[in-house]
Amino acid sequence: MSRRRSVMSEQLKYELAKDLGFINKVEEGGWGSISTKDAGNMVKRAIQLAEQAAAKSHGQQ
Repeated sequence: MSRRRSVMSEQLKYELAKDLGFINKVEEGGWGSISTKDAGNMVKRAIQLAEQAAAKSHGQQ
């Protein structure tokens, strides 16, 4: 089984899980214990944060 390289840092993943309300699942069962819906919500939120950061950065130039 090959390991995939994570695009998100562990710190960001934990922050997102906490913000989205399923950090307890991660702490109890690891990342494999979260639902597909939770994982999708993490990705959506990460994209939103990246877009906001890009817009902020673009506005400052």
